[in-house]
Amino acid sequence: MPPPRPNLAIIGAGITGTTLSIALTARSIPHTVYEQSPSATELGAGLGFGPNAARAMKIIDPALWETFMRVSTRRDLPRLGGDPEKEAMWIEFLDGTLSSSSTDARAAFGVVAGFGEGHGAVHRAKWLEVLMGMVPEGVVRFGKRLEGIVDGERGGVVLTFEDGITAEADAVVGCDGVKSKVREIMVGGRESEGARCGYSGKYAYRCMIPMDKAVEEIGRERAGVSSLWMGHGRHVLTFPVGKPGPDQLLNLVAFVTDSNESWPSKDARSLALPATREDALQDFEQGGFGKSWALFDLADAPLKSFYSGRILVIGDAAHASTPHHGSGAGFCMEDVAVLSSLLEDPNKPDTARDLEAVFAAFDGNRRERDQWLVESSRRAADLYEWRLPNTGKENFEGMKKDIEDRQAICWGIDLDKAIREAKADLRQRTSQATKM
Repeated sequence: MPPPRPNLAIIGAGITGTTLSIALTARSIPHTVYEQSPSATELGAGLGFGPNAARAMKIIDPALWETFMRVSTRRDLPRLGGDPEKEAMWIEFLDGTLSSSSTDARAAFGVVAGFGEGHGAVHRAKWLEVLMGMVPEGVVRFGKRLEGIVDGERGGVVLTFEDGITAEADAVVGCDGVKSKVREIMVGGRESEGARCGYSGKYAYRCMIPMDKAVEEIGRERAGVSSLWMGHGRHVLTFPVGKPGPDQLLNLVAFVTDSNESWPSKDARSLALPATREDALQDFEQGGFGKSWALFDLADAPLKSFYSGRILVIGDAAHASTPHHGSGAGFCMEDVAVLSSLLEDPNKPDTARDLEAVFAAFDGNRRERDQWLVESSRRAADLYEWRLPNTGKENFEGMKKDIEDRQAICWGIDLDKAIREAKADLRQRTSQATKM
């Protein structure tokens, strides 16, 4: 008989948690997803994926990759006509301090969407709807706010929820995002190092603009290409979301370097504050938005380990990052691909017993790369805002190379090789444990 499959508890039914559920379902690994909200919810904003994410989706479940390629706004397909390099553009970078209107603005430089197919954007909330449709009925349990995790008498873990209900599992995987309760429990409490994300010193205004309105303001060519306006302590990113047509939107995110060292919210868990048109005018001297969103990450307190015993955190719960490489969600997909591949490895003597070895192998093979993104993303924002040496109007060529080199790290991972190495690490760990 084959060894027993583990029964996993996944905390969080956001994009990472639901994608992990899809991966485990494809591998017939029993699991339950617990979500604190009463229903599936996600911020209605644009979300970008690179080719590394597309490769991860193929490993997670080929049906997931096929769905993404069908519904995403692609960056690696011809759309403008003419210059092939322009057709394959990832982002065009513009000098936002020039006085020329946005309809006739010319890019200072561009970065091509390289390293294979898969560059694309989706609407976060609509993408979560797609993912939820791929999760088997009854797997997700809503209205379950996690309160605690303790060791079980039979070797697993016991979860307690604020409604008084308890649940047992062989292990817990925290996919509960920036404000992760699982991470807090794993490191020893709310005041422990790494329990809470820190303020990155930047906040953003976000909005989704109907594409026909965007075209009226900035022209079809500019609205149809991802564009980043650079400036002193500010930068603005726009990119189309959705298929061309009446429902297509232009996602706009306007970033500000804050003069305050801490986020001025009375609610310590709130990442958004009400904002007025006047607030945005003061920050940018143009435009108007509805809320300002704090950008929190784990750069100042990176986790020393992504697991402890039978508790593991992945995605934003493990390595919350700012969005300046456009790769945070992609790295979450990589996490899911590697973890699910380790869990299905047929060379382990007892899957349930070896969960700690699985988590150790995941940590050993993912943490360095994931935490690199957190640090590099902060740096990328300062580069866009000319806050680093050798940046600004006279250094566009060097800035272009810097961005290309770092995006190559994001996009160019050989994920099949990474999984082979992680599995070899796992087999070594389980072999050593068997001999002891």
